[in-house]
Amino acid sequence: MRKYLLIFTALAATAGHNALAQDSELAMTIYGDNRALIEDVRDIAFEHGRNTVVLPGVSSKINAPSATFVADGIEIVEQNFDYDLLTPQKLMQKAVGETVTIIRTNPGTGVETREKAKVLAVNNGVVVQIGKRIEVLRDDNLPTRVIFDGVPENLRANPTLSTMVHSERAGKRKATLNYLSDGLGWRADYVMLFDEDKEKMNIQGWATLTNQTETTFKDTKVSLIAGHVGNQYTRNLHLQQFNNYNYNNRNSYNNRNRNNNNVRKGGTESNPYERLGDNYLYPLPGRTTIASNQTKQVGFLNADSVDAKKVFEYQQSGFRTIKDPQAADVRIVFSNSRVAGLGEALPKGIVRVYANDKRDRAQFIGEEMITHIPGGSELALKIGEAFDVNVKPTQTNVEKISKYVSDHDMEYEITNAKDEPIEVVIRQQLWGWRSTYKILSESHKSKNPDAFAYVWTVKVPANGETTLKFKIRHTYPW
Repeated sequence: MRKYLLIFTALAATAGHNALAQDSELAMTIYGDNRALIEDVRDIAFEHGRNTVVLPGVSSKINAPSATFVADGIEIVEQNFDYDLLTPQKLMQKAVGETVTIIRTNPGTGVETREKAKVLAVNNGVVVQIGKRIEVLRDDNLPTRVIFDGVPENLRANPTLSTMVHSERAGKRKATLNYLSDGLGWRADYVMLFDEDKEKMNIQGWATLTNQTETTFKDTKVSLIAGHVGNQYTRNLHLQQFNNYNYNNRNSYNNRNRNNNNVRKGGTESNPYERLGDNYLYPLPGRTTIASNQTKQVGFLNADSVDAKKVFEYQQSGFRTIKDPQAADVRIVFSNSRVAGLGEALPKGIVRVYANDKRDRAQFIGEEMITHIPGGSELALKIGEAFDVNVKPTQTNVEKISKYVSDHDMEYEITNAKDEPIEVVIRQQLWGWRSTYKILSESHKSKNPDAFAYVWTVKVPANGETTLKFKIRHTYPW
């Protein structure tokens, strides 16, 4: 629709209702999938018999079928959600076929002229009939007012839920409206200040709340749910992603989508927060106002002097040669256990890592996403790639022992351009599903933390290099 300089004046208000609920006491539980459960408690003066209760100020993205309205001594007859909001464009659209009054002002003389006009169409412009002529309201910056006789009944200034109830008795009492709404979400954002020399970190956790509805929620008691709550939309999406993904790569698919391959050991420590089902409930202190289309941050975690260290790591899936040297990953390794100084579960979010330079100014050095992490877990967050540390993998030989067995000889040439010795972790990823592996020989002692990897920690001298060599036998399942 083209823009016109129109001033809209409505002469009549929406028709009255038996009961109008204005003031509300709000509580909200926000989930991590852009949904929230809203509890709206209001004092309502019911009349005996049938009442239409008007509840303005509900979320513009209310899931109407999820709404429940409860009060003592009432029975629900029907409910309606009026989501058509009052705007000049909507008011004009609702006036199609109706008669309005158009007032034009002559900019030279200031004289006003009034004409009755029938609105014929509002499609990329406003077409009206004045007497026997058809006219398009022009976009010529001339001051024009359109006067309407009233506001259409289903056009509201705010999103409104109206409920028809039968009340057993007259009187004022509390009523509770519960409903789910889209457009309200939260995520965790973490700020980590890492001290490489002391192998310590300080970490702050922020709950970032987002309100993408057209509704402002004032003085609301807010709680956050950390965990995976069933959602039909995301369930269908995940099923589609899985079905579309190559069956032979399902293990790497699961790792990539669930934990970014940065959770090295699951946790065994319970969280001090309230458990709700198999999720955790984080109540925020006091009450807060979440304005329409606003993003707000509230702190929920603060820990100092947590054990953490930097490691260089290189991962490779399968046995293959890569022609060019590859930069090693830089990872921050820590545990959110009590003994390490943290002792808190970590809801899903982004960890942003900073380090102080020689002038003691904090500089950003990387970030990574984490999934929901139970207490006592071990994490290795990839924050970047090393400038001075390279790894070059080479498969020096492969020998077919039998139809289902083959031996692979691998070398990893590790170079260090730093002026200090370092350790580099080489992680050989394996296809663990029904395959078996056995190390036949190795230049450095390996560890086998799970069915999907062998791991070596290799010392590399300052301005030098070291080569890791091993022979591994792979037995295929068929």
